[in-house]
Parts: sequence; structure tokens; C-alpha cells
Amino acid sequence: MANTKYIFVTGGVSSSLGKGIIAASLAKLLQARGYRVTIQKFDPYINVDPGTLNPYEHGECYVTDDGAETDLDLGHYERFLNTSTSQANNVTTGRIYQSVIEKERRGEFLGKTVQVVPHITNEIKERIKILGETGTYDIVITEIGGTVGDIESLPYIEAVRQLKWELGDYNALVIHLTLIPYLSAAGELKTKPTQHSVKTLMESGIKADILVCRTEHELSEDLREKLALFCNVRKEAVIESIDASTIYDVPNLMLQEGLDRVVLKRLMLSEEQEPNLDKWNEFLRRHKNPKHEVTIGLIGKYVELQDSYKSIQEAFIHAGAENEVRVNVVSIHSEFIDDETIDKKIAKLDGVLVAPGFGERGIEGKIKAVQYARENKIPFFGICLGMQMAVIEFARNVLGLQDACSTEVDEEAPNPVINLMKEQKNIKDMGGTMRLGSWDCLLTKGSNVYKAYGTDMIQERHRHRYEYNNEYREQLEAAGLKTTGVNPKTNLVEIIEIENHPWFVGVQYHPEYKSTVANPHPLFIAFIKSAVQYAIAHKDAKVSSK
Repeated sequence: MANTKYIFVTGGVSSSLGKGIIAASLAKLLQARGYRVTIQKFDPYINVDPGTLNPYEHGECYVTDDGAETDLDLGHYERFLNTSTSQANNVTTGRIYQSVIEKERRGEFLGKTVQVVPHITNEIKERIKILGETGTYDIVITEIGGTVGDIESLPYIEAVRQLKWELGDYNALVIHLTLIPYLSAAGELKTKPTQHSVKTLMESGIKADILVCRTEHELSEDLREKLALFCNVRKEAVIESIDASTIYDVPNLMLQEGLDRVVLKRLMLSEEQEPNLDKWNEFLRRHKNPKHEVTIGLIGKYVELQDSYKSIQEAFIHAGAENEVRVNVVSIHSEFIDDETIDKKIAKLDGVLVAPGFGERGIEGKIKAVQYARENKIPFFGICLGMQMAVIEFARNVLGLQDACSTEVDEEAPNPVINLMKEQKNIKDMGGTMRLGSWDCLLTKGSNVYKAYGTDMIQERHRHRYEYNNEYREQLEAAGLKTTGVNPKTNLVEIIEIENHPWFVGVQYHPEYKSTVANPHPLFIAFIKSAVQYAIAHKDAKVSSK
């Protein structure tokens, strides 16, 4: 009998049903019962990783401590479980085929014809078992991306079928997440799409052990019985997943539905220890009962798709709960910020966050937003590209270097205050010049960031190519743009602040990646706290200007 138990989460009928949230919620419940749990995501696209994907295509690219560029679902896993993921937690078809082709070139298949079955499926199975074989986890949950029936998902479904058979009874189960649509004209929920989805899964040789049904309306007992009968599952294994006001309600909803109990029973694991969700529910209480309200402007160029800045949005929720504040995030497209619109767009905000990004589009709008926040003493937070825009804005408007720029925007910039390091300039591979993963940063005592972290040495995750140009550091510091965080090995500037401002911080790294329900990020907490103070101080002025 295998020591580690395996749970596979598949999806049917439609994409974007929330497999990642269901997987994370189940993992949270099992973790709360004392089990050691991890989650991994297998994506069927041929990109080796999502690092070069447009955020409009796939939402944000999440980064782990070990520098893996991964699917945004890994962010949900970390936020729910408060444990780090790694390269092993996200695998794509591109990575699978790359590995198999490299093995074939090395002659590892002894002259055999390399095929999807068994070579690709064997590679998938090996990747699925990597985390389970470390001995670190009691349960490994694997989310299979895409929808059952998709051509690109077939090798994964076949690998799951084989692995379920190889692991034997009680060591693996399949949860199938599906949609129960509501037809308003008929006034009823329809089960037929789910029946067809389960049938498609069974045609691939897999029987769903548990059915999780996404729905806008409650499932009646009759409907549950019908689904159980026609989809060949026990009635208690028909789980309702109704629309929730926040994703953080889902673990409690799954607890009420008994999802964790059904899983433990099916895997022959003990149900003795009841899940302890006290801290989780305290977070929910604070989140749902705010004492204050602030409005933060999120300045970016992918704002039309909310998932483009998913980790930032969630970090605001965590920090808001910590401060007992409702954070209203207003997305503002940086391309539409100019001298005529800026006052209307930013004047009523309690804080400005200039978001990460790549390329030159929308750059000038971001610089104008930074200038407005600096000159009007509005709490400001710049992340990655946002920090670089703060350096450019300060160099232009305070230091007087009107042609200051980043070489990402202008390769021939006369004053490249943001530039590539020398060792990066000759690398052509898009991923090769990136600074990725966790890096050390030494903080200046007495600074805003030092007060927030409460320590002088931190580790944060990076995903960027261009750096603060140290040749301009002395000039910028003398003019008032203080360096308050530096990488101790490379001497690269990681954090900048302005002293004569209530809260003006720019960071080269991505703090949002490390914010979780259990540990909201200290910089987001401090930023929201400063926004509350600003809102209270300017309350009368705002009322009179309306």
C-alpha cells in the first residue's frame, strides 16, 4: 500500500469553474485536520511555462521561491495553505514533451518508437509522483488543467487512469468538477451537461469518485439523487459548490457539504481530528466586518482582466482584513492617464499602487500617476516596474534629468536610470535575462520598510529584467530618493523611499506573491494603514469637493 494518497481534480462542461479553489479548499480542510498536504497543477498547453504568455491570455504569471514561473492557481494554493510551492508543483505539456524529446536524443529509449503511450504518459506519471515520493506529504492533490474531452488533455487523463490502477484501491480518487446550469426560462437546474461530462470521463476509463457541482442555486435532494444515479457516484459524494461572496468562504462551504469526510472515507484515512479553522474564520470575520473603508487606485495596463493582477488583489484583501478595512480597488488603465484626466482619476483616491509589467505601452501614464501621488502626498506603492517608474519620475521632475528613462523603453536613453546589467546584455533568450525567485535584501533601519518588516534582512521573490542603475544612486539620494533596501551580494537596489512623504515606497520585487491568509504581507499592511490615515485626515476635504 502506498504511503502517500493521491487526489485528482478534473473539470467538465466549461473552463474557469474554479478547480483551483476547490482543490485549495479541500487541501485547507485536510491540513486543518492535521494532514500534510500539497497541491500541483498540470497544464495542457505547449508553452514550457507561462512566463512568456500575455496576461490577457492566462492571467498573471506566479513565481515561486525557486524561481519557477507558474500558473496563477499556485498562488491560490499558497494563500490557502500558507506553504511554499516549487518548480515541481506546476508542469506543462511543453515541459513533458521537452523532457521526453531530450531523453530520446540521449538514446534512453533503446531505439524504440517514442509514443504518447507509454512514453508521454510515463513522464506525466513520474512528474505526478515526484512530490509524493519525498515522504513530506500524506496527500498530494493534482489539478488537471483544461476540460475533459479536450484533445490536449487526453494524455493527462490516460496517465491518471493508469496511475489510479497502479496505486490500487484506497490510494487514489478522482474529483470531477462540473457545471449545473440554470435555465431561467424553464426555471430549473439542468443535469444533462454533467451527465455527458461524466460519460466522457468514463469513456476514457476513469470513474469519478466525487462529483463537485458548481451552481447558482441550491441542489435539491431529488437532483442529488438523480446525479448520483446517472453519474454512478454515492449520493453523499454529490457535493454542491454554490456561488460564494468570496473565495475564502469555500472551505467552510465544502466543510458543510462534507467533502473532506467523503475523501477521507474513500482513502481509508482517519476522520477523528475535526478541522480547526479558528484562524481562518477570524480572518473572514475581520474581512466581512470592516471598521473603515479606503479606495486604492491600481494603475496598470492589463486592468481589463482581473486575473492579470490576481496576487495584488488578494494581498489587498489580506491586508484589509488585518487592518479591519474594506479595500475598494479601482483599476485605472495607465494609457488613459494624461494631464487632462489625471486629477479626475486620482484626486479622490486614498492610495496609489503602480503595478508591475513589461514593455513601453502605458509608461508615461504610470509616470504621471507617480508624480501626482508624490506631489500631493498620497500614499504610494510601486511594485517592480512601478518602482522603476518612481525612479524615472523623480530623476525627471526633481533631479532635473528630463530625458531620464529605462533602456527597456529607449535603448539610446541619454540618462538610463533603469538599465540592464552588463552580464545580461548579450543574452538573447527571453528567460535568460530575468532575475527570478527568492533573493536577499538588507533594509535600512528606521525606514518605512524596516518598520513594516520588523527586521533588517528579508527574502522576496523577483521577476524582472531591468535594474536601478547604481551610477545615478548618489545623485538621486542627494536629491531625496533614498535607497532603503539593497541586495547584500550584488549591491543592486531593491527598495526606494522618499523621506518627506507619509508613505512612498517602491520595491523591485513582488511582495504580493508571499501574502497569505495566515500571513498578510507586511508592506501591504503598512500601505493600507497609511491609506486609512490619509482617508481620515482628508475626509472633510473630500466631502466638500463632492
